[in-house]
Amino acid sequence: MNRPLKVIISGGGTGGHVFPAISIAGELKRTVPGTDILFVGAEGKIEMEKVPAAGFPVEGLPVRGFDRKKLWKNFAILIHLWKSMTKSRKIVRQFNPDVVVGVGGYASGPVVKTAEKMGIPVLIQEQNSYAGVTNRLLAAKASVICVAYEGMEKYFPKEKIVLTGNPVREEIVNSMVTRREALAFFNIPDDLKVILVLGGSLGASTINRAILQHLNELQGKSVFLIWQTGRYYYEGIMNNIKRNEKFNVLIQDFIQRMDMAYAAATVIISRAGAGTISELAVVGKPVILVPSPNVVEDHQTKNAIALVKQEAAEMIPDSEAEENLMRYALALLEDPVRMKILSENMKKMARPYASRDIVKKILDLTVMKNE
Repeated sequence: MNRPLKVIISGGGTGGHVFPAISIAGELKRTVPGTDILFVGAEGKIEMEKVPAAGFPVEGLPVRGFDRKKLWKNFAILIHLWKSMTKSRKIVRQFNPDVVVGVGGYASGPVVKTAEKMGIPVLIQEQNSYAGVTNRLLAAKASVICVAYEGMEKYFPKEKIVLTGNPVREEIVNSMVTRREALAFFNIPDDLKVILVLGGSLGASTINRAILQHLNELQGKSVFLIWQTGRYYYEGIMNNIKRNEKFNVLIQDFIQRMDMAYAAATVIISRAGAGTISELAVVGKPVILVPSPNVVEDHQTKNAIALVKQEAAEMIPDSEAEENLMRYALALLEDPVRMKILSENMKKMARPYASRDIVKKILDLTVMKNE
């Protein structure tokens, strides 16, 4: 190849799609220095902020997801889809990629569909145990489908599936942070156990309410709380905590140093997004999952159940979290045998080199294209 390798990575909408995509891009750059990478996402979504922050260019499409409850709104959405297909054709022709990678989310549809029509090799990366609608629609003409769970042949052609796991951020995979260093980073005394609460980059209202309503249960206990509220909820939570209340708690809208947070944690409370679960498996700490009920086809519950069956995590339904979550977490902290079982089984599910394996498949497609 006389010119640099050129790859489009399309998709997004949530951190669960965006962060794996950035991991793939970073691994491509390390494996083939000089690779020209262009991201294509949805206007106004998280990728338009996080991708440039990671050092990669991004183009936005006006695409929107279909409204399954208010069907009359979908006429405008169809217009956005038509505009997105038109813009995708222009982007793909001008950039002329060797491979297109679709990471899911409705933003990946127009670009991947365009690439398939133009005969450009396509790799699809499916993060969840329950395949998303966009990836299922695009799978028939894709060259390779990289998955994170076994049994995905019920959604995709078996001969195209490669079990790679989900990409995990490099700083998590290669973290050498000790617990003592992490506790010092957050100014937490060495003798305290730590509950790390995560609701995703935007936050999780149920988890936040469950913690806020039961903060008083921390009083008198040797427990510290690191609480990521998400940017939508941070101000309201801070306004609801009385200034005279004294808790061992650090509240942030978004935790920048997740390697430090994971190292400090004794028990982790989290939603059950696929990307987060992949990180948690690498970290190998005891986890309580509270699947979001507000996702397409309830895929977070399916992700969580897959771990519960392996005794790799505990699960509390969203409907029960407000009443039981804090009590459950405090009880788990007092059960070292159970924590050890969860930790050991979670580590068995880790696939820390997923990005590397996916990049190998991308490079295989470029070889096939140029033969």
